[in-house]
Amino acid sequence: MSDGHIFPHATGFAAKTVEQHQEPQDLVFYSGWFCPFVQRAWIALEERGIPYQYKEVNPYKKEKHFLDINPKGLVPAIEYKGKALYESLIICEFFEDAFPEHTPHLLPADPFERARVRLWVDHVAKQIVPAFMRTIMAQEPEKQREGLEDWYKALRTLTEQVKGPYFLGEQFSLVDAALAPWVVRDYILAENRGYSREAAGSAWKAYAEALETRDSVRRTQSVSG
Repeated sequence: MSDGHIFPHATGFAAKTVEQHQEPQDLVFYSGWFCPFVQRAWIALEERGIPYQYKEVNPYKKEKHFLDINPKGLVPAIEYKGKALYESLIICEFFEDAFPEHTPHLLPADPFERARVRLWVDHVAKQIVPAFMRTIMAQEPEKQREGLEDWYKALRTLTEQVKGPYFLGEQFSLVDAALAPWVVRDYILAENRGYSREAAGSAWKAYAEALETRDSVRRTQSVSG
């Protein structure tokens, strides 16, 4: 696939957010507008109100400086005062530690609740996201059905812990930020694999709707299609 097959920049609300973050800052956010892993870190930035400069990375034409600071060439990545990090969840945790003055925080202050959030972020990373990807990638009908059942199971397991409207209740947390990019992309499963939010349960449907209408999620979401 050539770079011509990827639209070069964000659209919709996300494009407006990009426009607002072009000035140089200590924190540079290297992004790919289409990437769900990018979006979770982007959501965290918007939730926290952390100053950042947005830079779009073309996956087929990566600049030398980006590869020098980030040899794997992955997005999202950040450069903070000349030092680089990558991996979306690690970046989100870095924001918590490096910018304590910016609130609200996505990790609770209470040590037990903080650990519990990390536990369910792990569930998102190891159960929900892989099930989504397996279902999309599967070509055989049986494998597609198996993937969809795994997806439903992983969603229902999480939903049992959701206090509503967000995972912790009124507080938006890292669990929500980690999961939201796949919620706003679940139309792909609906259109191609027979998924419906209703089939996952009314509690899941309500939670998914709360996530997709969150301001930070809307501000980092390009127009689909």
